[in-house]
Amino acid sequence: VAVLLYVGCLFIKNEKLFFILRFLTIVVFPAFITCFNTIAIVWRVPYTKEITATLTAIEAFLGAILETSNKIYRDNNKKGGI
Repeated sequence: VAVLLYVGCLFIKNEKLFFILRFLTIVVFPAFITCFNTIAIVWRVPYTKEITATLTAIEAFLGAILETSNKIYRDNNKKGGI
């Protein structure tokens, strides 16, 4: 898992891309997952619990990559790096 996080961090050096992914991860994905879960329960969509859990896991993974990337970026800028 740590290797995947590090590899993910290498690709998020573009500030605009970072802020777009951050907005999606903090605002759009949670709202979408909540909306999907609510509608799926009302309409009795099969495997609602499994789909919602999968989407939430993906969102948590993206959040971890973004936070780690942000920390590495801040640390490198303090040291005069990247």
